[in-house]
Amino acid sequence: MKYTQTILDKAERILHEAGYVVRYERGTFQSGYCILEQRKVVVLNKFLQTEGRINTLLDIIPQLNIQPQLLTADSRKMYEAIRLKSEV
Repeated sequence: MKYTQTILDKAERILHEAGYVVRYERGTFQSGYCILEQRKVVVLNKFLQTEGRINTLLDIIPQLNIQPQLLTADSRKMYEAIRLKSEV
């Protein structure tokens, strides 16, 4: 997978369609992110470069309780690819 802004936008869109808010903030995150499950907020370290942001979102997305039926066809296709890759 190439690390482009388009891929980052698609990963963020999956979270948005699932009802999550993605925020980029300063902080001392051990892993580069923080998930606030009750509020459906994903907070990423704003100092991460595009590649780091993509890798972080690819780590986060399979951990979340996302209902594929809420996603558009394009987002569902990418979501399934991310889930399958994380299961390997």
